[in-house]
Amino acid sequence: MSGFIKLRPIICISIIIYIILNIVAVNSAFAAEPISQTLTVTGTGIERIATTSTSISLGIEIQGKTATAVQKEIQSRASQLVNFLRSRRVENLETTGIRLQPNYKYDRGNRELIGYLGINNFSFTTETEAAGKLLDEAIKAGANRIDSLSFIASSDAIEAAKKQVLITAVNQAKAQAETVLKTLNLSSKEIINIQINPPSLPQPVSLRTESLRSDPSTPVIGGQQEVKANVTLIIKY
Repeated sequence: MSGFIKLRPIICISIIIYIILNIVAVNSAFAAEPISQTLTVTGTGIERIATTSTSISLGIEIQGKTATAVQKEIQSRASQLVNFLRSRRVENLETTGIRLQPNYKYDRGNRELIGYLGINNFSFTTETEAAGKLLDEAIKAGANRIDSLSFIASSDAIEAAKKQVLITAVNQAKAQAETVLKTLNLSSKEIINIQINPPSLPQPVSLRTESLRSDPSTPVIGGQQEVKANVTLIIKY
């Protein structure tokens, strides 16, 4: 029994030495691993593409004493307008709204029926180069309101721009990284992560209609649509 008691301090010391050696070994292993050094850069690509098509919303607005009279006039002028637009082979022609409602006059809290208001709206797409002349002829064919114009690039041009903005964004990000690392006398080893903010779908360029009402014979000139994308690179150096 006394021999066992004498051995206990020796066992305890051995355990402590074992633990210390393991801690040292673990720390040495971590110290042997190089610390990962990374640089994060983001590039942006922007392309502006010319629009070639125009989406037009126009219509007929009629006021009259009776609902029947207004509806009859709307139907006659709408039929004439639709026939004209079809003869010009416009694309995506559709009716976007039909309204027939009472028209009131308000005076000191009193409401007086003065007639009826009818509106028939249409939308269609045509080539921008032909839009100005087409609007003039549409007004002669019965339209008396132009609600909106939106300029649109072709789908092929948009797809090409979406690819190009990604290329531009990547090249810009790589150039940023190269500039920074070269200034610091460092060099890149590999790209370890890539993050892409997909190219945004370009919004049609809208034109306010007030200017068209004031002078509908003014030539219609399309603008440009913008496609944009961001690419982030995480580079190990």
